[in-house]
Amino acid sequence: MENTVAKKLEALEKLQALDSKIDEIKKVRGALPEEVQDLEDEIAGYQTRIEKQNEEQKELEEAISANKTAIKDAEKLIKKYEEQQMNVRNNREYDAITKEMELQQLEIQILEKRIKESHGKIDAKKEEMGETKNILSEREKDLKSKKEELANIVKESEADEQKMEKDRAKATKNVEERLLKSYDKVRTNMRNGLAVVPVKRGACGGCFNVVPPQKQAEIREKKKVIVCEHCGRILSDVEDVIEEEVKPKRRTTRKKATTEKK
Repeated sequence: MENTVAKKLEALEKLQALDSKIDEIKKVRGALPEEVQDLEDEIAGYQTRIEKQNEEQKELEEAISANKTAIKDAEKLIKKYEEQQMNVRNNREYDAITKEMELQQLEIQILEKRIKESHGKIDAKKEEMGETKNILSEREKDLKSKKEELANIVKESEADEQKMEKDRAKATKNVEERLLKSYDKVRTNMRNGLAVVPVKRGACGGCFNVVPPQKQAEIREKKKVIVCEHCGRILSDVEDVIEEEVKPKRRTTRKKATTEKK
């Protein structure tokens, strides 16, 4: 009867080998995918800022329009008060109407000041928007360049990656679901993507912590799946390192030259 644990470990080793090859292909892309993502996020931020600036400008324009309408209303009231002044019966009524007219004239001055301030804010907003649009344009050029660079790199390795992804999909079918979940979880947590490693020179092939001889013997037997107690990686096998015998160098002695005294 075949050792089922050995078969499980073999399936995991094949899966790890494929994943490591896929990682190597992706590594060639370097930081480009992250740079593209960062630029896309930055561009989205500038687009949102421009939308907000447009809304603020629209609000200022609406305020100007409302103030202009209010000025027209005030001017109508002044005209009405002027007509009423022609028909007053005494000085008291005349003074009251005059005071109302003055109040409306003051209101017009305030509204005109607000309109002037709003125009100033709109000019500043347009300048701010222009700067934002210039930055956005530059970032969009950078993004286009980065995307083209990334697309060229991806195209070069696309066929190999697709084949490996298909092989990986097949390989995962040979790994039981529970082990696959553990494998994926460990792999995600490891910077180098290694979840299945052998014991090399008496240490874990992932974190390089010493694996006790007794534990190594259990790993060799392959009767159960054993993980490194330090990093959680699956220890698939123990690699025997055959060290070449180093022959001691032969010492040579030089004979001292003797000079005969005359």
